[in-house]
Parts: sequence; C-alpha cells; structure tokens
Amino acid sequence: GRPFKADVKPQMLERLAEQIATLCATLKEYPAVRYRGEYKDNAVLAQMLQDKLDGYKADDPTMGEGPDKARSQLLILDRGFDPVSPVLHELTFQAMAYDLLPIENDVYKYETTGMGDTRMKEVLLDEDDDLWVTLRHKHIAEVSTVGFSPTVQNQAVMPIGDSKLPLGTTIKELSQMLKKMPQYQKELSKYSTHLHLAEDCMKHYQGTVDKLCRVEQDLAMGSDAEGEKIKDPMRAIVPILLDANVSVFDKIRIILLYIFLKNGVTEENLCKLLQHAQIPPEDSDIISNMAHMTIPIISEQTTTRKKKTDRKERISEQTYQLSRWTPLVKDIMEDAIEDKLDPKQYPYISTRTASSKTTTATSARYGNWHKNKSPGEMRTGPRVIVFIIGGVTYSEMRCAYEVTQANGKWEALIGELKWSCVICMLFKGNCGRLLAGQIGREKRSSFFTTHLNRKAIKANTRAAVSVSPRDDFIFSSTHTVTPSKYLKDLQHQDFLDPNAAPEDKLTAED
Repeated sequence: GRPFKADVKPQMLERLAEQIATLCATLKEYPAVRYRGEYKDNAVLAQMLQDKLDGYKADDPTMGEGPDKARSQLLILDRGFDPVSPVLHELTFQAMAYDLLPIENDVYKYETTGMGDTRMKEVLLDEDDDLWVTLRHKHIAEVSTVGFSPTVQNQAVMPIGDSKLPLGTTIKELSQMLKKMPQYQKELSKYSTHLHLAEDCMKHYQGTVDKLCRVEQDLAMGSDAEGEKIKDPMRAIVPILLDANVSVFDKIRIILLYIFLKNGVTEENLCKLLQHAQIPPEDSDIISNMAHMTIPIISEQTTTRKKKTDRKERISEQTYQLSRWTPLVKDIMEDAIEDKLDPKQYPYISTRTASSKTTTATSARYGNWHKNKSPGEMRTGPRVIVFIIGGVTYSEMRCAYEVTQANGKWEALIGELKWSCVICMLFKGNCGRLLAGQIGREKRSSFFTTHLNRKAIKANTRAAVSVSPRDDFIFSSTHTVTPSKYLKDLQHQDFLDPNAAPEDKLTAED
C-alpha cells in the first residue's frame, strides 16, 4: 500500500461529522456531544460535530427544544472501548444467525422439500417480517416457543447445553409434529422460515460452537458460571487451540479473549499461542493490528497495565450460563441516561454539561406534555445516540433496543463507522464506500421507534442520508459487523501501512 495523503483523514472525519449532524437535525436533536477520551480521533470528530451542530442550531433555533431535550447526549466511541463483544459467539437469534450462517444482504437461503422435489428458498429478514422482529433479539433457546399457540408452546423447548433448560423437542421434531396436526398448519407455514433458520443455527452450534461458548464466556467474564475467578485460563484454551476441527478464525477469537483477559501478553507468549494454534502469518496480523485500537496486546511484564472497567452485576437466575456477557455499551448508555458516566473518561466537547443535570420539575413537565401528545407527532423525549468508529455488533444493537424498552421516555440509537472504511480513510484516500454507518428505524419492538416525518427528512437530509420507503435512516450502505467480517477488516493489508510517514500512522497512543 502507499502512504495516504495527509489531508484525507480530516476530510473523511468532516464528512462523517456532517452526516451525524444531519441525522441530529432531522431528529430535531441538539445533544451534548461526548467522546471516549483515550482515542485521539474521537475528540477530533466530536469537535467537528459540535461545530456542525452549532451551525444547524443557528439556522433553526427550535432544534433541541422540548421537554427534557436538554438531557439528550451523543457519545462518540471507538471499537477499543469494548474489544470483547465483536469476537464472542452470541446466542441471541439474529447475532447467532449472522455469525454462523452465510446470510448476505439480509437474505437467508435454505432448501425446502415437498411433493418429491427440493428447491432453494430465499427470504429477506427485515422489518416487514413481524415474526423476525419479534424473535431476533431473543435467546436461541426461546425462539422455538415464541408466537405459537399455548398448546404448541408447552410441547417444546430447545436443547442448548445449559443445565437450566429442560431437554425437549428439537425444532425438526416440532416441525414434524405440526405437520401431523392440521389445526397448526397455518402457523407452521408462517413459521417455517424461522424454524429452518433456528435449526440451521443449532446444527452449527452443537458439537463445535457449544464448546467454544463455555470457554469464551469464562474468558470474557474472568469467572466461571459459578462466579469463581478463572485462575488458569491457559488450561482452558489449549485444548481448543490444538483442536483441528476448530477453524482458524475461531481460534483467533479465543486467543484474543485470552489476551483481553490478561490485559496483554508478552511477545514470546503470543508466539507460543500462535504456534500451538497453527495460525498462518497472514492471519496473525489480525491480532497485532488490534494494538492500534488502544487495546493492550503486547505487554511486557514491567509495564503498568490498564485497570479494567468495573462492570454492572447483571447475572441472575434468568441468565443463560452461555450468555453471561453483556456488551459494555449497555452500561455506558444506562450511565449516560442516569448522569453517572465519568466525565473524565467521557468528556463533553462543550460547556453544556449543566443542562444534563435536570431536576424533577423537568420530568413533571415532560409528564404533562406527554398526555397531550398526538400519535403523529415526532418523539420529543430525550435520546442517547451512540456512534462507534469500528463497527456495531448485533448484540450492541440489541442493547440499544433493551435500553429504550426499559427507560420509558428515553430512546437509544446506535450507529457505526466500519473498519473497512476507517482503513480507506486512514491509508488510501480513494475509498468507494466513503461513509459507513447505519442508523435505522425498526418496526414495533424496536430500538429505533422514531416517528419520522418524511417531508422533514427530505428537506433536512441532503445527499448524505438516503431514505428508504420505511423511513429508515441509512448512512451509505454498510451492514452491522459480524465477527468474521470484523476480523477480516483487521486483516486488511493497509490497516497499518509500513510505508506511511510516522506521523501518519495510528499508534497505540492515538
């Protein structure tokens, strides 16, 4: 690769700031802008964004007005804030399906058999599919029992290697059972796609991924299912690294989780891990490139290691043992809403912090306003908008949805800039996919429940944001990151350009 031109990065950040500001203007938001302080580009982007927002506010003084709107916040994060979530095997339906199955552009393909012939069926998993909207954020163990009539629900629970779940009818058996029960034929045809999808997930899960999940959760949490600290993580990972049936990328995911748990390893130890796992040199770049996201990878014993973030205690009797990890973004969004987010770690770009410390009087005013709200009005409660440089995972999208569901008047939105575009931004200057980022509205049980006025959108969006027939917001045409896509982006030969001038390179301090 060739060195990137010094003026490319500011131009790209400028364009990104314009697009995020456009979104805010369309949503009539003038949020307090905050950023994760450890990564230099966050501050640069945050300042650019603040300048753009100030320009929009000057044009439209009503922007950001409304009960509790002064509490709205926009957080700029980089992928280094939570390196764990993008590499874990998730067991909620959407995240699991997109990780394990070859779903491209939201299209799922599967074989159907009937009347002696077999044919391929293609199904679009989108907001028009009410059942998909209902199921996608649920744990795979619950998927087979959601939405059927109570009689059918009582007859099946999926086996998923978790002692708290009774072993029950598999999805295939459930499907056969329904065929014999004509009164459920209608339900079966409606659910057949999702029965296939869930069964497809389970085929990949049983025998390989189930073993990985247990080790991954222990590494991510630093403790086992009983809450005991993992004293010898190396013992847990070696059998996986030596297992010829485990793919190179799955081994890399385990090695990364081990390194994150140890807060970095020595170069000698990393070499041993790579040798044990027989990771090819071109794939080992994925691990070394992680160091350019402020994540400690190589850490000599003499160096001071970063203190890990304290996490909220969320484990309960309802928690699935193989799904104990909660993405850090959920803590961050909840803390932002409750005014508990550390301003030293997540500084504000402007002096608007005082406005976020609202009193109960504001809440009362909000309550009175809410009673008079007509159904067609734009949502006017406060929002927390999170933008992640490096990509958003499906589990993080689910967290935004859960935070919205749990916080009444607050709405959480999440968007992204994918690493493939960061790489272009940093090193090439000729990226065809200039801005990646995805902020959408999902139907009904959604983390984007915004009622958007289409004329207002068209007036505000300019060319940067496209509007689909469903009033979805999409910055350009990227998709949420899956673990394999995320790792492939990190493998990119231009991620760290050896020919770039020193000041042009991303360093760990950046």
